[in-house]
Amino acid sequence: MIFKVKHTLSILIVFVFFSCQEKNTPITITPQQFHETVDQLTKVMIHDVFSPPVASRIYVYPNIAAYEVISYNNQTYNSLTNQLNDFEQLPDITLKKNTNTPLAALIAYMEVSKELVFSREKLLVYTDSLYNHWSKTNLKEFNDAKLFGEQVANHVKNWMHKDKYIETRNMPVHNILTDDPFKWVPTPPAFMAGIEPHWNKIRPLILDSTNQFKPKAPPTPSLDKSSEFYKELMEVYAIGNLIREEGNDSEKLNIAKFWDCNPYVSVNKGHFMFAEKKITPGAHWIGICKIACQDAKKDFESTIYAYTKTSIAINDAFISCWDEKYRSNLVRPETLINNHIDNTWLPLLQTPPFPEYTSGHSVVSGAASEVLTTIFGDHFAFDDTTELPYGLGVRQFTSFRNAAQEAAISRFYGGIHYMSAVEFGLEQGKKIGHFVNDNISFLSK
Repeated sequence: MIFKVKHTLSILIVFVFFSCQEKNTPITITPQQFHETVDQLTKVMIHDVFSPPVASRIYVYPNIAAYEVISYNNQTYNSLTNQLNDFEQLPDITLKKNTNTPLAALIAYMEVSKELVFSREKLLVYTDSLYNHWSKTNLKEFNDAKLFGEQVANHVKNWMHKDKYIETRNMPVHNILTDDPFKWVPTPPAFMAGIEPHWNKIRPLILDSTNQFKPKAPPTPSLDKSSEFYKELMEVYAIGNLIREEGNDSEKLNIAKFWDCNPYVSVNKGHFMFAEKKITPGAHWIGICKIACQDAKKDFESTIYAYTKTSIAINDAFISCWDEKYRSNLVRPETLINNHIDNTWLPLLQTPPFPEYTSGHSVVSGAASEVLTTIFGDHFAFDDTTELPYGLGVRQFTSFRNAAQEAAISRFYGGIHYMSAVEFGLEQGKKIGHFVNDNISFLSK
């Protein structure tokens, strides 16, 4: 009997010993876990069908929160407080000794993300699962990191809510009643009203003003066959016809489809219309940032730095581009070609629901490529696998600028932009990228 009690007691002691060991196992956070968390946010954004400008906002604030955590008392990375517009110094932070900073950064990212999507419950399932796992692995380490991460996240959220996004939700829709044949009107098949006509009211993160990099004006709209504008219009018509003649093996068609990134594609089947969900242009470049970080084997801090700098450039690129779109309010090629040249013609890509000039993908690609080039180098070759989950293949690029040039020209091949919008848009984006590079001090000297 005594033997049985001693034996049972020994087993209990061993069990308690190993249980305590398990509960105090250090929590390790890897760059891959951060990539997976960004991917999870992207999935929710696709589900919720956010517009390209709104998607850029959803990416940038969680990244800034994560970055502020890793830069806190860091000798390598500088805080973005007092560098970004209206982003004030962090309040006194409760930082326990030996706090797991990567864990706190990931928590800050997730806490801000949950404030930005419609399907919050989808992110809650993901975050709750991770929180449960970490708390069982090492409760004290998790609680200390969560306290730090939440304090930074709350500071970022308070700043975020003052960027005028909430106010723009109640502003009027874009007025589309016009007799001017060169002003934008809704396009088939869904004939949606123009999205985010007040996006230039959103506070930029680094730009001095929304029109700071106002692009060169497009050619004067005209149906005079000798005018520059009419020649560009006919170029769009001709390239669409040529690609159709080339068939499914056309490289130009592959390029157009690869960079489509239109979350608003409407599909008609019989009497039904439904949306075919895709990533946005900004999401594609966030995906390229992920690929570059993985290929370069960046550590956790360097990964967050790359995401944050890239997402800031993308965010302000959309604000700058949308400022021009609703200023020039230029008609899409599809509308003019159908009304004046060929009423049966269709672009290879579905025309997005907003004015034509400048090309959003061109502006964003120009900005993102310049920022990524400063991080990874001029000749960073990579395989772009971003579109694999959406049924498209892999494309190879010799540099980020090479990818940006292809992304820009894809809009011309797709029949949704004139060449001026592509060329001037790419130039506009590059200027924004250079401005981000020159005016934010991420790294300590």
